[in-house]
Amino acid sequence: MEFHPKDLLISKTFDVKDEKEAMIAVEEMVNLGFKGKKEGYKVLMPKEPKNAKRIGYTVTTGITTGLRQKNEDRDIKYWTYHHDDDHYAIVLIHRDVLTELGF
Repeated sequence: MEFHPKDLLISKTFDVKDEKEAMIAVEEMVNLGFKGKKEGYKVLMPKEPKNAKRIGYTVTTGITTGLRQKNEDRDIKYWTYHHDDDHYAIVLIHRDVLTELGF
């Protein structure tokens, strides 16, 4: 089965422009949670390499830190890919849900 992260069900998409907006998105994702949901989250970020790296690092480490602080399972799988001409995207989903969906 051919798999691409854009094929996953997404419950919410966050369009972030900088690290500050990324932290707000991280807080919301941690509060909404990952475990037991049948879909993931998508974060769109501008295709400026320096800015995208900072946003990506903020999102991935922020999710892990936030879930650890809430004593929740941190087994999150994520992919970064070219979404369109103007955006990179990160798709995040809990590993158990990924397995349930057959990926």
